[in-house]
Amino acid sequence: MSNERINCSGLLHASLIVADTGRALAFYRDILQLPVVPDRPELGYPGAWLAVGRQQIHLLELPNPDPVEGRPAHGGRDRHIALAIDELEPLVRALEQQGIGYTLSRSGRRALFCRDPDGNALEFIEQPGPVSP
Repeated sequence: MSNERINCSGLLHASLIVADTGRALAFYRDILQLPVVPDRPELGYPGAWLAVGRQQIHLLELPNPDPVEGRPAHGGRDRHIALAIDELEPLVRALEQQGIGYTLSRSGRRALFCRDPDGNALEFIEQPGPVSP
């Protein structure tokens, strides 16, 4: 084993498998308001890249090797992506308006979990930004 230091400095993107890119975009782009990254290269399969601050979520329209059914009702007990959000209330209103279920964090933090149309779990943790004077 080498004694050289390996320095991972950040998470650049997370990939999620989806059955239908258009349906997934209706959730991520239209409900969550994540901007689509326009320069996704042609990869031989449909998909989309979405900006989350300086990071990205990559939607991959590929056959899903994982079961979609039988996942825990609470996304905190499943593999998930955690995203920082300034305020939970606008997200709660958007999810409720679209009839999308969610659960609150069981840790006591200001956070909630929901699932996208393909059953991928997402956590949103309230982390207010700096207050302008």
